Amino acid sequence: MIKKIGVLGCGWLGFPLAKKLVGENHSVYGTTTSQEKLALLKSEKIEPYKISLNADGIHGDIYGFLSNVDILIVNVPPKLRGKNTESFIEKMKLLHLEIKKSSVSKVIFVSSTSVYGNVYGEVTEETISLPFTESGIQLYESEQLFMKDSALSTTIIRFGGLIGPDRNPVTMLSKRKNLSNGNDPVNLIHLFDCIHMIMTIIKNGYWGELFNGVYPLHPIKKEYYTEEARKRGISPPHYAENSKEGAGKLIICKNFTDKSHHFLTSIIS
Repeated sequence: MIKKIGVLGCGWLGFPLAKKLVGENHSVYGTTTSQEKLALLKSEKIEPYKISLNADGIHGDIYGFLSNVDILIVNVPPKLRGKNTESFIEKMKLLHLEIKKSSVSKVIFVSSTSVYGNVYGEVTEETISLPFTESGIQLYESEQLFMKDSALSTTIIRFGGLIGPDRNPVTMLSKRKNLSNGNDPVNLIHLFDCIHMIMTIIKNGYWGELFNGVYPLHPIKKEYYTEEARKRGISPPHYAENSKEGAGKLIICKNFTDKSHHFLTSIIS
């Protein structure tokens, strides 16, 4: 069945996701903040809209965009670092108000495992969220904004660290010294599995649910990043010797695997 799907935020994850949805013969509408990217979206049969979400207002034809879709994928990462920080929750409140005026009935909200905070040991979807970073706090508040709206069927996906063909944290960690938490497990997911999860949720109608999105392999950081650096021919990061044994959180994707679904793309290069 052809669905009308909007992808709010056609960036690193959103653009290939939108292309995959087009490939499944859905009607796809995508947003970008870049004038130059409009033609690229159009060339991939994604109906393009130039829309920018700000804490003081939404710029662009958000009404026209939302009026076309039944399912909305919100893929807008918080910008809470650097000089140009802004309130993510205020942006989501404005978006929520616009959604209420539209025909959108189903939402997939892309979130992060950062909402769990500094918990230790195994973490499932049933673990209580205790975010402590500003981004984690605002993401959790945004999740609740959508989940508590009984007029919407909202599914939350909390992704771990995102990797892909041209993206791995080791490139930023290379040559860094005395890093802590070297014995913590990694909680990563490949771009292709992010798309796989979202497509699976849409196909099976898993609405009103919460999913963790992390590949079920968790080598410790110092071993994983040392090996990934070696494969890339770059200097590995250095971890302090006094790292605690077995510390840190290990994210389990219980809901997805309990439904007999599997991850397809290894985090090992």
